[in-house]
Amino acid sequence: MAVKPRARPPGRDERDPGIGGSHGDGEQGWGYDRIEGTLLNLGHRVSDTTIGRILKAHGIEPAPKRSKRGSWDIFLKAHWEHIAAADFFTVEVWTLGGLVRYHVLIVMDLATRHVEVAGICPQPDSPWIMQVARNLADGIDGCLRHKQFLIHDRDPVFTSEFREILKGSGVNPVRLPPRSPNLNAFCERFIRSIKEECLDQMIPIGEAHLRHAVDEYVAHYHSERNHQGMGNQLLDSDQVNPSSGPIECHERLGGMLKYYHHRTTAA
Repeated sequence: MAVKPRARPPGRDERDPGIGGSHGDGEQGWGYDRIEGTLLNLGHRVSDTTIGRILKAHGIEPAPKRSKRGSWDIFLKAHWEHIAAADFFTVEVWTLGGLVRYHVLIVMDLATRHVEVAGICPQPDSPWIMQVARNLADGIDGCLRHKQFLIHDRDPVFTSEFREILKGSGVNPVRLPPRSPNLNAFCERFIRSIKEECLDQMIPIGEAHLRHAVDEYVAHYHSERNHQGMGNQLLDSDQVNPSSGPIECHERLGGMLKYYHHRTTAA
C-alpha cells in the first residue's frame, strides 16, 4: 500500500530558513517589501504576504513595532565600548559570632570582561552604596570614568541616591526588568565561575580571608584563565610567555587555582 507524502504546512517552503533566521539580526527595521526585494535579488520570488506570515511564525513583529522596540542585543552592540555591568553575590563567612553572609559587588567592563571588586560588606546600606557610587565615578581612578552606561538589576541596594550620583558624573544607570538574569549574563557567568572554582570549595574565616580569596581569583581570572567568549585567550594577553622550555605550574590559594606555563629563561 502506497503511503502518501506528508503535506507541507501552508506558507512554508524551502525558502523559509532565509527569512527571520540568523542572518537577519542587523535588519531590525526592514519591512516586508524591502525583504521581498532583497530575496528577489537573491533569486527567490516570495510575496510580502508570505513574508509576513513567516515572520509572525518566528515571533517577529512588523517593522514599525520592531524599530521602536529594538532589542537588547542591538543596544549592547551599539554601545559595547561604553557599557559596564554591576551585580551582587553573597558568601557565607565564618566569624567569631558564627556564619555571616557577606555581599560582594562587582563591576565588569563588558568590552574587555575585566572585573573590578567595588565593595565587600556584611550589610550594604544607603551610605555604603553611595560611597561605592562615588568611588566608581571618580574622575581619576574610578572604573566608570570612561563609561556612559551601567546596567544593574532591581536589587533595592541600588538606591535612587546611587543612581543620582552616577548620573551626576555622566554615567546613565540602566535598570533591568525584573527576573531577567540573562540580560546581565556576563556578570552572572563570572559569579558562577568564582563560586564553582573557588568560593564554594572553602569557608572564608573572617572578612580579610574573604577579600584575599576574591582578590586572588580576580587576578587569576584576568591573567591566568582562558575565556571562550574572548577567543579562548587570556584577558591580559600582553604578557609574553615562551613557547618552549620546562613547564611550570603557578598556584594560588594553596593549589585551588592553577596556571601552567613555560618557565621564563634568563637572557
